[in-house]
Amino acid sequence: MLYISRWKMLAIIVSTLIVCSFAIPNFFPKDEVETWPKWAQRHMVLGLDLQGGSHILLEVDSAAVRKEKIETLRDDVRRVVRENKLGSPAAATIRGNTVEFRIREGVDPKLALQKLQELSQPLGGLLQATGQRSVDVVDAGGGLFRLTVTEPALLERIRQSVDQSIQIIERRVNELGTVEPSIARQGADRILVQVPGLQDPQRLKDLLGKTAKLTFRMVDMTTTPEQAETGKLPADSELLRGSKSENAQPYVIEKRVVVSGEDLVDAQPGFDQRTSEPVVNFRFNNNGARRFAEATQVNVGRPFAIVLDNEVISAPVIREPIIGGSGQISGNFSVESANDLAILLRAGALPAPLTIIEERTVGPGLGQDSIDNGVRAAWIGSLAVVIFMFATYGLFGLFANIAVAINVAMIFGILSLLNATLTLPGIAGIVLTVGIAVDSNVLIYERIREEVRAGRSALNALDAGFTRALATILDSNITTFIAAAVLFYIGTGPVRGFAVTLGIGILTTVFTAFTLTRLMVALWVRWWRPRTVPI
Repeated sequence: MLYISRWKMLAIIVSTLIVCSFAIPNFFPKDEVETWPKWAQRHMVLGLDLQGGSHILLEVDSAAVRKEKIETLRDDVRRVVRENKLGSPAAATIRGNTVEFRIREGVDPKLALQKLQELSQPLGGLLQATGQRSVDVVDAGGGLFRLTVTEPALLERIRQSVDQSIQIIERRVNELGTVEPSIARQGADRILVQVPGLQDPQRLKDLLGKTAKLTFRMVDMTTTPEQAETGKLPADSELLRGSKSENAQPYVIEKRVVVSGEDLVDAQPGFDQRTSEPVVNFRFNNNGARRFAEATQVNVGRPFAIVLDNEVISAPVIREPIIGGSGQISGNFSVESANDLAILLRAGALPAPLTIIEERTVGPGLGQDSIDNGVRAAWIGSLAVVIFMFATYGLFGLFANIAVAINVAMIFGILSLLNATLTLPGIAGIVLTVGIAVDSNVLIYERIREEVRAGRSALNALDAGFTRALATILDSNITTFIAAAVLFYIGTGPVRGFAVTLGIGILTTVFTAFTLTRLMVALWVRWWRPRTVPI
């Protein structure tokens, strides 16, 4: 057990040095680290509680999600009515969560019921086994049909909206260039966003508060905005205002969407070659490019509107067909606003509006106090452990202290390799790991003492101590690791930070206790050939 071949010895030393070396960038200034090769730019990130930053709690507008779901159902009903000639599509109206439609005379009610029931789909997941469906279709008699969006379908749509919003928010925040933002679901319809190091949250709020629903639509030339304001508004058009940069000029815009933002594949800020003003250059996918080309070919001379969140950014006149699948958005942008708009368009549109219900800004002073207190506690605790181990076990206590120091260095190395975020609970996990690592060595050393008392020789006692303590140490560390895994998967935020450092610490503890400590003892035995065990 105490014999370690040269190849094993070399493998242990090299692997330990490699893991510990990943912690080196944390001791150099960030500017200097950025000049290193990419693979070497691994470092830990201080969390919100250590370096300060912005904390924003968002709530998905459930009412808007419900409204959109019902309006989508109405549009689907109108499509079915039009395709099957069941009556006038305009007859489909919304009442609460219900879409009502009356078929025209001469239409078979059974046929109408069959076609409308095709809009009702079984809900996936666990609800599918209960027979829940997305829409309840009822024949009220007299040619009147009522289609109601079920509550489970609405709740499922809200859940999907939160999931989609989390992904889009993550893309938007990452585009800002911030480091390791924390974005997590809170409850059924809330999202927690924490961005360490961001002291001015206004720009973040502006990015998160916009739905960024982009559409390209034609301007309705059959009526003027003045006539529309007096009530003479066509049924298939709506009155929209221009953005602030357009002095809120009104426009009559067709509701029909020529191309939506979903067909965008890229959006980048740039400058107009003629005016040198900031613009946003965009590019469509194949489907969007085809639809945009068709629309511009048949509407040369007509203005089309670029609408973002129900505001007209610009309404240029189509001078010639645009068949390249790309273009630019202009609207008296500043450099920063053009960059922010490009970020919004690249990240995609939020499925529903978000409301900021809580906002906190944590100053870096609080974080520095926390760091100082945490470091002080870690030093005091570690020093006490070192003194206790050296006083209790002498030379073997020194071996244990060296192994614990390397253990902590390996934890920092792995955290740096993962670009993990270090929080106050994470520091607590590291301090706790020191105690666990020492506990493993205590089990080994006490077992050696028992073997010595039983009359075994020095070599046999050392060998038996490491061998027989293995099962006990593995059992205790595995149970602790299971607890850490449960905390990681169930907990959020700081709890997960504690679980990560604790879990990594358990793995490095097992490694150091049964490789490094054993290696040091084996080398000591080889060099000194002891007759007794100084323990």
